[in-house]
Amino acid sequence: MGFLNFKLIISNLVLLKRGLFMYPLRRNRRLRTNDSIRYLVRETILTPSDFLVPLFVVEGKGIREEIASMPDYYRLSLDNLEKEVKELWNMGLCAVLLFVKVPDNLKDNKGSEALNSNGLMQLAIKTVKNACPDMLVMTDVALDPYSSYGHDGIVENGKILNDETSELLAEMSVSHAKAGADFVAPSDMMDGRVKIIREALEDESYTDTGIMSYSAKYASAFYGPFRDALDSAPVEVKNVPKDKKTYQMDSANRDEALRETRMDIEEGADIVMVKPGLCYLDIVRDIKNTFGVPIAVYQVSGEYAMLKAAAEKGWLNHDAVMMEQLISIKRAGANFIASYFAKDAVKLMG
Repeated sequence: MGFLNFKLIISNLVLLKRGLFMYPLRRNRRLRTNDSIRYLVRETILTPSDFLVPLFVVEGKGIREEIASMPDYYRLSLDNLEKEVKELWNMGLCAVLLFVKVPDNLKDNKGSEALNSNGLMQLAIKTVKNACPDMLVMTDVALDPYSSYGHDGIVENGKILNDETSELLAEMSVSHAKAGADFVAPSDMMDGRVKIIREALEDESYTDTGIMSYSAKYASAFYGPFRDALDSAPVEVKNVPKDKKTYQMDSANRDEALRETRMDIEEGADIVMVKPGLCYLDIVRDIKNTFGVPIAVYQVSGEYAMLKAAAEKGWLNHDAVMMEQLISIKRAGANFIASYFAKDAVKLMG
């Protein structure tokens, strides 16, 4: 009996010690001990197929022109576009988003050049498809690159016309589909344009052409370098809105993003987009939790330029911060990310 009592006393002392010193039986740090275990239990993983690569196309030949406000990013003529998409494909990057820089002499208030079957966008689509037939091609659908006023719609009496613009966007979308685009991506934020585009594509038998709608696109100050890249900033003249706040969303609004997204889905959008990225990850998670559709996030030019500038000054570790940002976007709920960092990220993935 004495021995059993002794064992009981020891057991009680052990339990008392654990209670006094709070030694945890479960230690979360065990899952952070080394790279191997961290990789094994990682919840969010980036792969090359998580990226949509934005590409800027210009008229001419032999052009690979660095964008001053976007270091290491370029405007490409069609011949260099062909080389670029082949390189992307070989890296495992399988989707591109095309934008065009239109010469000033081809711009007008109605974006007439956007409907040119032999226009730069249409030729760019064909160039990509000829170079890499399996490359997924998405195309920007908005009037601002073609507009003499730099707006996403027709300007009249100081206003951006909604319905008339939407009709033009539908014609533009059909033109892109005829050239071979897999998805059209209306980035304008006109009300009801997804429905009009979907109906136009159906009427022309482009039933397989998808729509990636910029559903929650905010009137953001982060777009500056992009507008430099395409020379598409709103011009400051009389009777022309000085900014895009009458059609792009107010950055203070959250619930409105859900209303916009719901409308686009009901009108026929296959993929919805949130733009910009980092400042709007709460919107990404809201949409993820509410709707069962694929979500794209655009990590915009200002986000890219800020990191490039900080890294150049030696204030931030470029690669570490880049990957952390991209992981955070996917962790928030993005199915894929439109990012100027795509090539850099894939190179790090090895």
